[in-house]
Amino acid sequence: MIPWLEAHSPFPDVANALTTDAPGLLAAGADLSPQRLLAAYQRGIFPWFSEGQPILWWSTDPRMVLMTDQFRISDSLKKTLRKVERSRHTDGRWQVRFDSAFEQVMRACAAPRKDGPGTWISEDIIAGYTGLHRLGYAHSSELWLDGQLVGGAYGVCIGRMFYGESMFARVSDASKVALAYLVQFLRRHGVTMIDCQQETNHLASLGAAPIPRARFLAHLRNSITLPPISTWEPIAPLPDAG
Repeated sequence: MIPWLEAHSPFPDVANALTTDAPGLLAAGADLSPQRLLAAYQRGIFPWFSEGQPILWWSTDPRMVLMTDQFRISDSLKKTLRKVERSRHTDGRWQVRFDSAFEQVMRACAAPRKDGPGTWISEDIIAGYTGLHRLGYAHSSELWLDGQLVGGAYGVCIGRMFYGESMFARVSDASKVALAYLVQFLRRHGVTMIDCQQETNHLASLGAAPIPRARFLAHLRNSITLPPISTWEPIAPLPDAG
C-alpha cells in the first residue's frame, strides 16, 4: 500500500518509492496547490496521473535528465533556428517569447494530438502550475508565427534547477525551437541539468539520458539553494544565427 496524503501530510522519503508494479510511485492524495508542488519539486517528486485517478506522486529511479551542454541540435533544426533568428531581427514574422502566454502553452500541451488523446494535464494541473507561474516559479518558452502561438514548452525553475514538464508543436520543429531557446538561456544562467522525469525515445533523441536518482537528488539539493534567475529573455541558440 502506498501512503495516502492529507492536506498537511509531509511527503514520504523518496527511498520508499515502489520498485515493482509501478516503479517510482511514492504516494497518492493531497492537492496541487503551488505550495504542495514546490514542496514536491524540492524533494525530486512530481505529480503524474490520468483523468479519474487520485493525484499520484512519483520519484523515478533512474531519472531522465538533459544536461544543457548535451542538447542535440540536428542539421535540420539548425536551419530552422537560423530562419527564426533572422526573422526575429527583420520582418518579425517569427518571434520567440518567454512567459507571455503561460496558460495558453499549458492548454496547448493538454490538447488532443494527432497520434492520440490529450495529455494528463487536467484543469487542476493547469490551476496549480499557473499559480506557480504567478509566484515566479513556472515559465514558458513560446514560438509565435504571424501573431499565432505555434509551439512551446513549460516547466518549473527553483534556484538554478529546471524541471521540464511538456511541449507542443503546431508546425514542424516548433517545440524543438522553443526548447532550444530555453536550453541556451538556462545554460547561460548556470543551469546545467533539466529534469525530464521519465524516459522516452523523443527525449533521448534530444540528448537526454537516465542517471541514478541519488545523483539527481544530490545535484538538485545544491541547485535549488542558488539564487533564482531574475530576468527571463530568449537567447539565440546558435552563435552564428542571424
